[in-house]
Amino acid sequence: MRTLVWLLSVVVSQALAQAPRQVPFVTPLAPADLKDKQAVVETTAGTFVIDLLAGAAPNHVGYFIKLAREGAYNGTTFHRLVRGGIIQGGDPLTKDPAKRDLYGTGGLGVLKAELGAAKHTRGAMSSVILPGRPDSGGSQFFVCVVDQPALDGQYSVFGRVVEGLKVVQKISESPVDDKGKAIGRIEIIAVTIRDRPVEEAAPFSRESPAELTAYRVTLETTLGPITLELRPDKAPEHVRNFLRLASAGAYDGTAFHRVVRGFVVQGGSMNFRREALDEQQQRFVRQLQPEFNDLPHVKGTLSMAHGEDPTSASTSFFICTAPAPGLDRAYTAFGRVIDGMATLEAIEATPVEAEKPKTTIEILHARVARADR
Repeated sequence: MRTLVWLLSVVVSQALAQAPRQVPFVTPLAPADLKDKQAVVETTAGTFVIDLLAGAAPNHVGYFIKLAREGAYNGTTFHRLVRGGIIQGGDPLTKDPAKRDLYGTGGLGVLKAELGAAKHTRGAMSSVILPGRPDSGGSQFFVCVVDQPALDGQYSVFGRVVEGLKVVQKISESPVDDKGKAIGRIEIIAVTIRDRPVEEAAPFSRESPAELTAYRVTLETTLGPITLELRPDKAPEHVRNFLRLASAGAYDGTAFHRVVRGFVVQGGSMNFRREALDEQQQRFVRQLQPEFNDLPHVKGTLSMAHGEDPTSASTSFFICTAPAPGLDRAYTAFGRVIDGMATLEAIEATPVEAEKPKTTIEILHARVARADR
């Protein structure tokens, strides 16, 4: 994934940079009317949804809501793009193709900075400003495609993409000219403000350990399938976490990145995934409290990897290829291989360099099914 250190600016004339400051906008909306709002941004490249962060930047959120409800964003374009970095839009001048040379100069000088603790992480939505004038935000905004820590404390974060990050990524990859301006027109069709939906309980939250026992996970790998039986009676939260990640497709496209013959094969790390997780998958990534138990680490045992801190287990798991009693009660065992031992042995036999396979061994798909159906 590309990490971009990029100083956001707009191309403005000296006269515009020195233009008189307007009276800053202060939202007339009460805190209750700003709370828990989302913006659904429909574009010609697809739709994405933003959680508006009224607690971080109430006037920015209030102004964005005002413009959206007036239809001010309809017909504007994402005019400035950095591939895999940011997308910038919201300039009212972009409605007119004849004003292309002025794109990036409109709609500014309205908002005072609201610099809080919110970070410019992947999906963050922040306010564009005039160079050297932190209190010059307005209708223009940018969305981070990747983490942009160099921008923290300089620009006002007022939203975060919670659905459709792949659309944002796609927009960023559109062709640009030598000035970074989009060659084609990627238009905002409409921005709709809605209440944030009540978050549903995470999958596999309501089932009892006895009910979870019925589920199996089959890892379809480039070397063949491995079917896993789970032990929620021994590690219920690890089993719930594994089922959520598998059913959400989070393990699809990950690799077995570590192979130690006569010991373990390890996979499931999001650092070795072909593509970044989408926002729905990302919400199932969390650190797990240990559930050490009496399941022995023998050949075929499924267990959760962690660092020096036992509470650092998250998504990466390992499967033992031989007895490993030194791991007992130090790592959380939560399942075993019931079919596909030949595939496990093929993974173990792959040539490696410093425990890393020389050829990528990928989990193409993790399939969740009930054994009783």
